[in-house]
Amino acid sequence: MQIVAERAGMTRTTLRSIERGESGVTLGAYANVLHSLGLHQDLALIARDDELGRKLQDAELPIRKRARKASPKNGDHEQGLA
Repeated sequence: MQIVAERAGMTRTTLRSIERGESGVTLGAYANVLHSLGLHQDLALIARDDELGRKLQDAELPIRKRARKASPKNGDHEQGLA
């Protein structure tokens, strides 16, 4: 794991995030790992037509709205801090 992280120019923590599929990792980080493993040709697969994605897009699924964050009330703040 350390060798792949070094070759990809990232920390082991970032590589671990890639392995877990976390959303905060950049596409460039994924590309660096694929290149480090000799799998850079697999990047072309990303641009392929996504049949399932197209079907979902065509289904025009409703977009759920996020709930607003509740704002703190006057009595909720800690008091006595200077």
